[in-house]
Amino acid sequence: MLLLDVMTDRRGYEATGAVDRDADQSAGVIAGQALSYTISVVIPTKNEVQNIGWVLQRIGPMVDEVIIVDGLSDDGTVEVAQAIRPDAVIVRHEVAGKGEAVRAGFAVASGDLVVLMDADGSMDPAEITRFVHELAGGTDMAKGSRFLPGGGTTDMTRLRRFGNAVLVNLANLLLGTSQTELCYGYMGFRRTCIERLDLRATGFEIETEIVVKAYRSGLKVVEIPSFESPRMFGYSNLNTFRDGWRVLRTLVRTRYASRPEVVARTETAR
Repeated sequence: MLLLDVMTDRRGYEATGAVDRDADQSAGVIAGQALSYTISVVIPTKNEVQNIGWVLQRIGPMVDEVIIVDGLSDDGTVEVAQAIRPDAVIVRHEVAGKGEAVRAGFAVASGDLVVLMDADGSMDPAEITRFVHELAGGTDMAKGSRFLPGGGTTDMTRLRRFGNAVLVNLANLLLGTSQTELCYGYMGFRRTCIERLDLRATGFEIETEIVVKAYRSGLKVVEIPSFESPRMFGYSNLNTFRDGWRVLRTLVRTRYASRPEVVARTETAR
């Protein structure tokens, strides 16, 4: 089990192999109502051996399929994932880049509803129910927001917060929307809507491409509050200036791409 029984995270949780099942994540039930949808969760990984166990042990039984898209980890990430979730679909992806991994995960997801999240422990798996609730209610895409009441972040420097605000305001200006979030990877989709996005991004800008194309494609998009914690262990591959520039370029290029523009009604779930 690769020392699973002695791993402890910053929240004081001892990873003994027992799954922490929240009451609202009971199998096939949400808000007291039976679900008629199957649910896939896509998680890109690259050397997240100290974090992936915490994430997987908190994914409740309402999730039918967990897809680990691994970028050739050499630290035992895949082995830990398989030990905790033997039924996980492992996609060993040899092409670098978060966007590449996300697209590879979407390609093999079989659930009616697909939730995308990170492997570093910054996103709480208990929030999956929020995304499922919105999607089951008819939303095409539910995007997490750290800037709605009930959301938040303890993982943004002042520089990143400023840059994020500039990009969000620019996106709203270009798209005619009033969204509060742009560069955040906790999202949920109806699987049938993912193909309409025709995703091409290879890096962290994939999140921006998803958002812009969702609005331009006329999808029904809802923001829901989400809380972001600092990654539990290790270091992020995100580079503020390099990836910020890629996000800006993707935002402008995707907005003015030659395709029919149908801006969806913006809704906010508070």
